[in-house]
Amino acid sequence: MEGDDEISAESGKGRKFKRICVFCGSRTGYKSTFSDATLELGKQLVQRKIDLVYGGGSVGLMGLISQNVFNGGRHVLGYSFSTSMFCLSNISGETIGEMKVVADMHERKAEMAKHADAFIALPGGYGTMEELLEMVTWSQLGIHEKPVGLLNVDGYYDSLLALFDKGVEEGFIEDSARHILVSADTAEELIKKMEEYAPVHDGVAPRQSWEGDQSSGTTTSGQAQRF
Repeated sequence: MEGDDEISAESGKGRKFKRICVFCGSRTGYKSTFSDATLELGKQLVQRKIDLVYGGGSVGLMGLISQNVFNGGRHVLGYSFSTSMFCLSNISGETIGEMKVVADMHERKAEMAKHADAFIALPGGYGTMEELLEMVTWSQLGIHEKPVGLLNVDGYYDSLLALFDKGVEEGFIEDSARHILVSADTAEELIKKMEEYAPVHDGVAPRQSWEGDQSSGTTTSGQAQRF
């Protein structure tokens, strides 16, 4: 895929996305609203001419979003594992669209972050939440300034959002950092909010300290590369 390293990173109101990375479950969940919201997000991406980056696979919500965007004529980039991680590929199914092979979960997340200019989490389990929180943490540290969105379908993430608010109340999360995560109940509203997103928090470390020349996503000092 040409131009992966030249992703637009415009800040503030009016930014337009070329590719959005979507984190979501390899299951569909018990409520039909989860699948409905996933299909609606895929529809929004197609209508806005936004390509999809995702973790690979064809089952659960991952399969729904990737197939929907692919059928809509947009580019889909998924990540599959090498033979050493083949058991995970068996669980998630075959990747839809373009497939890139990575060695492990760490490389997978680094590559997904590098090739997208925004992130959205749909309902999912531990893996989805871990990916979401890593993108939030990287933003807090100053590794990236890309919008991170949470599609709170049917109140699925109400308790998680309340936990973040509790973190602010108890002094563990800065109020400005709490605004890193953008949330909404519908895909259309969420993307609009993300287009208007502008960072208001201070990165923990200067930007230069995250810059490196290692394609694996780490600098010579072991720190994460700025995306």
